[in-house]
Amino acid sequence: MTPWDPGRVDDLVHRLERFRATCRPTTLAEVEHATRSPFHLLVSCVISLRTKDEVTATSSARLFALVRTPADLARLPEDQIAAAIYPAGFYRTKATQLRRISELLVTQHRGAVPLSLEELLELPGVGRKTANLVLGLGFGIPAICVDTHVHRISNRLGMVSTATPERTEAALRALLPRRYWIPVNDLLVTFGQQRCHPTSPRCTGCPLDDLCPRHGVTRHR
Repeated sequence: MTPWDPGRVDDLVHRLERFRATCRPTTLAEVEHATRSPFHLLVSCVISLRTKDEVTATSSARLFALVRTPADLARLPEDQIAAAIYPAGFYRTKATQLRRISELLVTQHRGAVPLSLEELLELPGVGRKTANLVLGLGFGIPAICVDTHVHRISNRLGMVSTATPERTEAALRALLPRRYWIPVNDLLVTFGQQRCHPTSPRCTGCPLDDLCPRHGVTRHR
């Protein structure tokens, strides 16, 4: 068997699904299930950058209590947006970005979130991670969202050997069947938050222990 043939990928995903079933859903997964709204996903993802999951949840909830549509958010003063999403990281910068994003959605996209990667990347504060998440969870378009958890764990498992999230995305696109492109982010984010931490991961009793060569791990529990 080669290190990551299709059968081994299936086994990995099934184990991650069983693990996720024992955990509380991530904030972005909750937004997806609650609203099915590309706009809400886009806003929550911008808020989530460099912000803990629980802060993203409360900040997003406060903002969505004030606005429902891009037009609503475009009319909201920046200081009110900032107050709503505080203490999210870089909340003032994000307030400016969110208001400008909403203005562009209203003026250039008829009040809707665009469903192409290129158009999403033109929005302020939106990188490949955010754009791919919105495409996948918001529109059901196969896309791989690579954040710090996906980049770290896929390298730790030896699925890829890459130095940047962009290269990880390309490598995973070549490795993973398209049916796993959308769910792989939430699976690995949950696993990264709950067990496979950046430093001192909880390797003892890990459900992936026999699949993981622990690349780059110098200390573990």
